Amino acid sequence: MNELKAKNFVVGITGASGGIYGVQLTKVLLSLGHSVHLVVSNAGWRVFKEELGFAASDREGFLNEQFGDCPGSLHYHPIADIGASIASGSFRTEAMIIMPCSMGTLSAVAQGSSDNLMTRAADVMLKEGRPLVLVPRETPLHAIHLENMLKLSRLGVKMIPAMPAFYFGPTTVEDLINFMVGKVLDSLNIEHSLFRRWGDEG
Repeated sequence: MNELKAKNFVVGITGASGGIYGVQLTKVLLSLGHSVHLVVSNAGWRVFKEELGFAASDREGFLNEQFGDCPGSLHYHPIADIGASIASGSFRTEAMIIMPCSMGTLSAVAQGSSDNLMTRAADVMLKEGRPLVLVPRETPLHAIHLENMLKLSRLGVKMIPAMPAFYFGPTTVEDLINFMVGKVLDSLNIEHSLFRRWGDEG
């Protein structure tokens, strides 16, 4: 593995609809040889059950099923483990992505709340000046949502709403998921071929 691939990424998955986005992002990062530190909120686990049909009583089994064959290193951290490595700025990480990001989590990050590992890890990204990417998934949006997004955007947080495009001719739900994951990777300058770019022949 070369130095380019020896990177630590933090991935947070909240209870917003679209947990499959975070699952696919984690798979792609692992497939590229990266190390992923994964945090899933309690509501996120509920979404996995409702949208992906996983057995709520077997979280370890779910992680093994989804990521067990991936070449990178997966480190799962319970959301209550406020003493985990990613809670400290002295632990070096390349970036953090919360995908999908609920409005509750987005609000907590905007207010500097650190009452669980996900929001603490996001706060670490801000205080250390490291890349933080949020993928909001909510509609419609009211003024408080928009004000929180603007506040974080002004702090340098990358906002990539879950708004898949159609110009590349998607034919499956997976195509739309990969488009969003690809846009996140683009924001972090990570090479991929998850979708056909505008201007490319296809």
